[in-house]
Amino acid sequence: MRDLVDSPAGTRPFGYFVHHQGRGHAERCAAIVNALPDARPVRIFCARDDIFPDLRPGAEIEVIPSLFEPPADRAAGMDWVPTPDTLHCAPLGWSTIREATARIAQWFATADPALMICDVSAEIAQLARICSVPHVKVVQHGDRNDPGHAAAYVGAAGLLAPFHADLAQADWDEAMRARMFFAPGLGVDCREPDRAEARARLGIAPDARVALVISGGGGNGFAEAPLGVAARTFPDMQWIAIGKVQRDWHSTLPGNLSLPGWVDTVADHVAAADLVIASTGNTTCHQVLAAGRPWLAVPEWRYFDEQVEKARALDRVGAAVHLPHLPGSAHRWRDAVDMAFRRHDPARQRALVTPRAAEDTGRWLEALSHRLWGGDDPAADHPTEHQQERLHTCRWSLP
Repeated sequence: MRDLVDSPAGTRPFGYFVHHQGRGHAERCAAIVNALPDARPVRIFCARDDIFPDLRPGAEIEVIPSLFEPPADRAAGMDWVPTPDTLHCAPLGWSTIREATARIAQWFATADPALMICDVSAEIAQLARICSVPHVKVVQHGDRNDPGHAAAYVGAAGLLAPFHADLAQADWDEAMRARMFFAPGLGVDCREPDRAEARARLGIAPDARVALVISGGGGNGFAEAPLGVAARTFPDMQWIAIGKVQRDWHSTLPGNLSLPGWVDTVADHVAAADLVIASTGNTTCHQVLAAGRPWLAVPEWRYFDEQVEKARALDRVGAAVHLPHLPGSAHRWRDAVDMAFRRHDPARQRALVTPRAAEDTGRWLEALSHRLWGGDDPAADHPTEHQQERLHTCRWSLP
């Protein structure tokens, strides 16, 4: 890798846009950036700087206004203007969007970057392409068969998929997969945790039966009432729900259910559990897979049905049981938990993560940068005639 960094491509910085919803985007950004050579400067653009793990020297965060939250001075009366099919979030009259994109474009002009990594925004990916900066688009699960995603993906120099290739969606065709780099376990310590040590740290008895509920940070979290039903259905189990939980006035919570909220010991909690009920955010998925625990995958609402498609993929390969929603009765909870234990295949789960995902991604990005700026393949970033036709008809099989 050192030879690539010392090449002309290595004198340019990488840019990195990070969506500030949840923490998964920031965690995988930090993992990638810290795996890049020290000689590679990185400028990270994000609306928050408090969601990142420690970053190496040479990587800096520039806090920009949010592209997704309306400013106080937004212009009224413009929402009647239609949004083009190639854009997702592009409201008119927002000073914050103008400032954020102007600062990114100004950095493009002054820094002359080698590459821009977008995680995730179809608009920022297209901005990079318009500004003549090659970009890598992070691919997520979901129903993304739309012109906005097509424009971002077809125009990308490469597609980064932070999961195992076995979890690829069926509607991603060979043309797309050929441009994807799969990085299973990216952003998470995927070494198999020690159950006994984790329980000792958390003060959980060695012989206790523990069900762990993980409610993601990118939305409103699970409702409280069905968790109460679950805990009452299995009074011999200790139920722990970490993360955001919605309060239900009518819920009756038994003594074997605890709601500690946000914790800094998620990995220990997963390792200590006998059963996991969790949504399917990227970080959560990798932690559960690495631990090899029986898993009820319950997707939370996300744009483009991202978590729904991720849960379906996990179920399809035998890594989890997909539940569309938390059960609403004791007998349905019994059915679901029984299925989770019957279908549990820890070896299959652990095969879907790798501890070297960040290092492998760093090498791929460096090689891609060298290919782009070293002149190895002048046509590498041009879509084929087949891809152009699919983009035009919006039928290209994209996530």
